[in-house]
Amino acid sequence: MQKPLLQELIESLRCLPGVGPKSAPAELAAIEESTNYNGLYFVLHGRLSPLDGMGPKEIGLDRLEMRLSEESVKEIILATNPTVEGEATAHYISELASSQGILTSRIAHGVPLGGDLGYVDGGTLAHAFAGRQKIE
Repeated sequence: MQKPLLQELIESLRCLPGVGPKSAPAELAAIEESTNYNGLYFVLHGRLSPLDGMGPKEIGLDRLEMRLSEESVKEIILATNPTVEGEATAHYISELASSQGILTSRIAHGVPLGGDLGYVDGGTLAHAFAGRQKIE
């Protein structure tokens, strides 16, 4: 836990992309500003990309797995980019959650294939969250 003054500064700057206790990416700021989602979230440090040396541990999936086993999680809503790497990451997480009996859904694809969540407007993201679907 940060000292009160530091915590106050972090909260004041939270509206800026990349500022926060864990330097959250711009996509997180977009989600926070554009939706009415009030649950917890877990921010990955990238996407699975074996050719780039980005495996499960490098993007934090080991910590996600630990969190899923230690907390009472009922559902995971995935918000990965609709790219090959994003799809692979979503599939990996879906399999991980399924093995623990956790429902996995995904925000709707209001985002164009090959697009980047950082460039999607807030209304589109809000609509995508409302239209999420279960991954089977």
